[in-house]
Amino acid sequence: MPPAVTFTTKLKVQLKLSIARLRMLQQRDEQIGKTQRRAMAQLLEVGKIESARIRVENIIRSDITTELYEILELYCELLLARAGLFEGHTCDPGLEEAVKSIIYAAPKTEVRELQQVRTLLAEKYGKEFVLAAVENTDHKVSEKVVKKLSVTPPREELVQGYLEEIARAYGVDWPKRPKDLGEPPKFVDDVDDDADDSPSGGQAQKIPEAAIPADSKAAQEREELSRATPPRSLGPNTPLHVNPPSPSTDNLHPKVTLNSVELKTSKKMVDAGIAKKSNDRKESSGDGTSVDELAARFSALKRF
Repeated sequence: MPPAVTFTTKLKVQLKLSIARLRMLQQRDEQIGKTQRRAMAQLLEVGKIESARIRVENIIRSDITTELYEILELYCELLLARAGLFEGHTCDPGLEEAVKSIIYAAPKTEVRELQQVRTLLAEKYGKEFVLAAVENTDHKVSEKVVKKLSVTPPREELVQGYLEEIARAYGVDWPKRPKDLGEPPKFVDDVDDDADDSPSGGQAQKIPEAAIPADSKAAQEREELSRATPPRSLGPNTPLHVNPPSPSTDNLHPKVTLNSVELKTSKKMVDAGIAKKSNDRKESSGDGTSVDELAARFSALKRF
């Protein structure tokens, strides 16, 4: 026949299963908490503050449950490490807090493996021991476990703190804070010209003409004259000059001048141009211009 399974062996198996189950639940609650926090941040961003205040209580309760699972996991590891102390008929004082805390909290959790541990411990130490742990008459149950299993609603300060921390973690401006625009500019109504010597503060002081040297005064006059009258060097270097159009008309017939002498078209100049085109009266000169054309030009110029 196979050897009978002892109490210590059964307890070790259930403790290991409970530890694995508690760790898995902590990871699950952590992932769910991230999703819920993101949803809370979206509610704060769109301004649904009252809805966020109600729903954030679920996040607070989930965090409290996760902390409870951590404490129970530590108690299970402690019992697993000191499993040799379960050989006696009474509970060792060093294990009493861990044992009674597990008996007290196991029915209030969803960890079935932990409830199996509770059943084994109840069979080991009897009904009175279990009743004292459930009612916590001797106050051996951990205060942290009792507090985290209470069903009292969270305080308003805790809710406000959770919302502010969620808003800060996800970059949401809540509660709305006034933007810092810096100090307002300083306006000066009266400016003392005598006290302020810098040109940036107040109006510039006018220097008397008597205090200006003669050379500087002549230089200033030449500079003002050059600004008012454009230099003669501007424009193309050519003796021809075309008057610009009048501001009120397009001036379709501009006047052409040669060295400040206005040229007027005469009938003789026209006849001279016609004579240029006749080939039978041309006499070639050195540069290809006919003698009649040159004579006509000189005679026209003498008349002016």
